[in-house]
Amino acid sequence: MDESADRLAARLAPALALLAAVGETGHVTRAAELLGIPQPTASRRLAALADLVGAPLVLPSGRGIRLTRAGRTLAAASGRALASMTAAAREVREEIDPGSGHVVLGFLHLLGRTLVPSLIGGFRERNPSIRFSLAQGSRQDMLDALRAGEIDLVFVAPMPLDDPDLVSHPLADQELVLSAPESHRLAARRRVRAADLEGEDLVTLEPGYGLRQITDDLCAAAGFEPRIAFEGQETETVRGLVAAGLGVAVLPRSDQPPAAAGMVEIPLSPPLFRTICVSWPAGDRLTPAARSFRDHVCSHHAGLGRGFRPAPAS
Repeated sequence: MDESADRLAARLAPALALLAAVGETGHVTRAAELLGIPQPTASRRLAALADLVGAPLVLPSGRGIRLTRAGRTLAAASGRALASMTAAAREVREEIDPGSGHVVLGFLHLLGRTLVPSLIGGFRERNPSIRFSLAQGSRQDMLDALRAGEIDLVFVAPMPLDDPDLVSHPLADQELVLSAPESHRLAARRRVRAADLEGEDLVTLEPGYGLRQITDDLCAAAGFEPRIAFEGQETETVRGLVAAGLGVAVLPRSDQPPAAAGMVEIPLSPPLFRTICVSWPAGDRLTPAARSFRDHVCSHHAGLGRGFRPAPAS
């Protein structure tokens, strides 16, 4: 054990929040405002830290400051340490009073229509004091935030298989169909095969989204490269482009009549479903509130909302 490094770390520990705030804001005054301390106090602490480390931590940069290499190293470590301490503080507080917990939940955009409200609503009937912070984004963004400890649980599809850092439980199945303009050559079909999409202009989500991965895999299994005409970040944008006659898309069934938007929805042959799962970090490092919500959504009694059916147990 390096005793000198241990002593230095112990003396640096009280300034973790200041280092992290300076790294985040790039400005002493803003960092001081975040921490609720006077700006001169923050400046003196930074100077004392530089003396302690034996190297400058910040340099002037325009109207603000920038971190030196030593400053960046310490600020990054401070952010990680504070995240761990915040999680520990939440767990201790919730162990004392489980009913006052807080769950940070991430999910795909489209799941915010029915699945997420249904699951949270059913849970809060029995746990009315537990708060939720909600984050939406692509599958990759949500999984990255989960691994970084920024989110407690995520709802994503497809399931992140073969990831030793995560545990996943299948939650719901959702049918995917071909959305096409009413005037499209495939619009009158009762069913379409993946091979029928070869050469078609496809409207899809950007790489990193689960639906994009499913679309790419579907075309690859049929033996062709998809011809991507448009990429977006929102399913509703994709639907709008399809309705405008700019291509076809593989999407979940709409909860609105597609004909009202000038579209048709055609089942795929064979039928295609995506499995939505709930994922959390391996090692069960969840707070009591997050653990309680996870157990609720994994139960067979949790309401899934319209358009979803319980997934078979894995």
